Amino acid sequence: MKRVLDASCGSRMFWFDKENEDAVYMDNRELKETLCDGRTLNVKPDILGDFRDMPFNDDTFYLVVFDPPHLIKAGDDSWLAKKYGKLELNWKEDIRVGFCECMRVLKPNGTLVFKWNEDQIKTSEIIKAVGHKPLFGNRRAKTHWMVFMKGESHGTA
Repeated sequence: MKRVLDASCGSRMFWFDKENEDAVYMDNRELKETLCDGRTLNVKPDILGDFRDMPFNDDTFYLVVFDPPHLIKAGDDSWLAKKYGKLELNWKEDIRVGFCECMRVLKPNGTLVFKWNEDQIKTSEIIKAVGHKPLFGNRRAKTHWMVFMKGESHGTA
């Protein structure tokens, strides 16, 4: 079994090795599209799945990367929505459930890396929605990387 899960991989933009043999790439969509600047956007996950209901057993991965869509205002057919995905109106519940699923599939003491862009929703609102504070993180402009660790027992952070 692979040790790393990217629970919402999109086009794997931040991966140095977009075909890392130790990672499972999951997304809820497949897409191949030429963007307005001529670049190709390719969303091709290993597994089609929803981060709110993952098809994995409890305690499966040592590391989970969670980079969910961060936009609530974007046209359904816009390049932004195609590139980053789009949240629904019930985004707080979706992010909370997705975070819980990430923790569920993590092994005890596993690490969750959560990436968030606060262009439309503040990081503080996301932390409140998931109900856990990160151990540490990094901020670059509007993008935040936060690190969480699963506790010894199932479902704790």
